[in-house]
Amino acid sequence: MIRIHREGRWIVTLTLISLLILVYLSGRYLPYQANYAISLISLVILVMVLRFFRVPKRRPFLDESTITAPCDGKVVVIEKVHQEEFLNGPCIQVSIFMSVHDVHINFFPVEGQVVYTQYHPGRYLLARHPKSSTLNERASTGIETSRGRILVTQIAGYVARRIRCYAKTGEPSRQGREMGFIKFGSRLDLFLPLDTEIHVTHGQRVIGGITPVARIK
Repeated sequence: MIRIHREGRWIVTLTLISLLILVYLSGRYLPYQANYAISLISLVILVMVLRFFRVPKRRPFLDESTITAPCDGKVVVIEKVHQEEFLNGPCIQVSIFMSVHDVHINFFPVEGQVVYTQYHPGRYLLARHPKSSTLNERASTGIETSRGRILVTQIAGYVARRIRCYAKTGEPSRQGREMGFIKFGSRLDLFLPLDTEIHVTHGQRVIGGITPVARIK
């Protein structure tokens, strides 16, 4: 039985109703061949929507010094940058791109305390665009850990135009728990201390809450 995330329940319901009406009308007014094609396409669309909003059963990787992937997707950036919003200095950026085929739940990557949250309105460049980290609509969550500070940024993409951030300043960051959700393709950036050991490579696929991305010294 597929469990549907709360962010997608009304979308799944609306999609199902719309597709059922479409199939019914095509069956009543169109030839058999056309009805068969429309029914097949409708089934594919429904499966894609269900996959997008599915909630996977996972046992998260829990370790105080390990930073786990905040989402499913592909690592598209590993580089040294200057981060002014929260870390106020040089750090390592690790960016993960989520396609429409990935689970779009966002997870807290580390144990700690949420000490900063900020929503930034912005543009909707492709999430792979190098400047999407600073120009796109995004939500930032700063986490204080026993080994230093990190920043997690949820970034809207060209199609994804709804960011949901559940993190609240003053509340604990529980590694592997839900931090938010982004609808329909997007990206997450991790900004980590310079002495962090990176455990992923460019192009590697990661699983949210499970894949170790880095280790804080």
